[in-house]
Formats: sequence, C-alpha cells, structure tokens
Amino acid sequence: MTDLSLARGTVDRDRALRLLQNYGVYGGVVVLLLFNFAFTPHFASAENFRTQAVQVAPVLIVALGMALAIGTEGVDLSVGSVMALSTSLLSLYLGYGPWLATLIAVLGGMLVGVANGALIAFMGVQPIVATLALMVGARGLALVLLPRLKDVHDPGMAALGSGDVLGVPYLVLIAAVLALLVAFAVKRSTFGRQLLAIGDSRPAARLAGLPVRRVLVVVYVSSGALAAVAGVLATTRLTASDPTSLGTLMELSAITAVVVGGTPLSGGRVRIGGTVAGALLIQLLTTTLIKHDLPPSWTQIAQAVVIVGAVYAARERRKR
Repeated sequence: MTDLSLARGTVDRDRALRLLQNYGVYGGVVVLLLFNFAFTPHFASAENFRTQAVQVAPVLIVALGMALAIGTEGVDLSVGSVMALSTSLLSLYLGYGPWLATLIAVLGGMLVGVANGALIAFMGVQPIVATLALMVGARGLALVLLPRLKDVHDPGMAALGSGDVLGVPYLVLIAAVLALLVAFAVKRSTFGRQLLAIGDSRPAARLAGLPVRRVLVVVYVSSGALAAVAGVLATTRLTASDPTSLGTLMELSAITAVVVGGTPLSGGRVRIGGTVAGALLIQLLTTTLIKHDLPPSWTQIAQAVVIVGAVYAARERRKR
C-alpha cells in the first residue's frame, strides 16, 4: 500500500469520525424514530409524542447545566441530588405559595452550586470529587428535610405539570426557552467565550486575565439552578415529592446527552443543539426498550455503551 493510499485512508477515517461526532446523534434519533414508527404499536400518536416530550424535559434541563460544566473540562455529579433537594424544599414551603416555594427550591440548588464552584475554583478540588461530595450531602439533606414521599396538592403546581399552550405542555415550553437561553449565553455572550476559553486551557485563560474563578462559580451555580428547576418540574408532573428516588442516576442521563451530543469531556466546546438531540436519543432509547418488554436495567447498559462509543470517537479525533 502506497503512502498516498495510507494518507487517503487516514483522511477518510478522520472524516467519518468527525461526521459521527458532529451528526451521529441526529442520525441515531432518526433511526430510533423510524424503528418505532415501523415496529412499536401506537407510537405515532399525538398523545405518545406529548408524553415523550414531557418526560424528556427534565433530562434536557439538567443536561444544559451539565454541558456548561463539561465545557470547562469539569462535571457535575450532584445534579440528581439537587433535584431531590429541590423537591423537598418545594414540599416544605408550598404552604407559603407555589411561587415562593419554587424560588426557595431553586435557591437551594444554587447554594449547592455555590459550594461546588467554591470547592473547585478557590480550593482547587477536582470537579468529580467536589460534586461527588455534594451529591452525597445534598441527597442526605433532602432526606432529612423530607424523609418520605409526600403528595403535592396545589392547583398552581398541578396546572404547571399538566397544562399546555396550543397543545404544547408548559414543561416542554420551559425546557425549550432554557435551551435557547443557554445556547445564546454560550454562543453570543462574553461569559460563553470565557467559559470555552477556560475549558480549552485554564492556565492560558488565567494568563490572559480572564476571571476564571468567577466563571467557574457561575457555571456550577447555573448547573445547580437548572437541576433545581428540573426537580420542581418533575414534582409537578408526578404530583408528589419523593427525595428518595427523584433524580436517581440523572447525572448519568445528563452526561450521556451531553457527550453523545458532541461536547467533548476535554472541554473547550459546548454543543447545545447536540445536547437537545442527545436527550431525545436517551428518551427514545428508553421508550424503545420498555415498549419491547426489555427490563429497565437494559437502558443503563445501553447508555453506557453509547457513552463509550461517543468518548472513543472523540478520542480518536484528538489523536489525529
């Protein structure tokens, strides 16, 4: 084989890997949709599409915050526990009105984000260690505040969880608006450019005079706030606060959505459109397995395989 043939093969492989990383998630969504249209009974119905959209909304909202953290070459493992903490706070303060209770729940998530950001930015703790500590601590605090499941009886919360505008559920609208805001922040704001610079090279960003610590704190506060919003919305949909199970393994789903969507774990890049598609892919994958009578444990295995494949594709590209 000549050097020209080797070079051509290398270029073709690199192009294939680039296409897989940039557009593979969209192809996966299309394949799953076509499969379900063909082989899943009652999949192509308005009610089913509504159900899928409502179920994916909290995952997408959490994944938006996770994308920001991963964009700085970090990670936020506390998001599931923040959801549990937010549902506990919401239930405890709901007697003072739904708006105040929601505000307190979101503030609780932001405080967890402040703790994560302070540990990472000012104390130099690795993100995986800092957020792991808060994952355990926030879940424990949620269970102290609300040790058991509690029904949520509030007309405003019920309307938020089941209402819609022109057939589009409120939960889906909120998720879409948040996705657009985060996309704008990443692509069009100074904060977004600083975030990507920090993820690309934190020492270089520091030498360039960028406010590295402040940006990192804002990133993890944003992640905490988004996870808390997701917890509130999940509570309104379930009409119950359950800190024991709410948000369990949500960090896995969020990381999967972000990585499969093309945001590299090495930081320096955030793809919000890919993250949205990644969340849809996870939801469709879960639905496909459940509809075809496979146990829920297979969903976790499938997510693990998808993560490994996405990370491998990204790794191969970096090597080249």
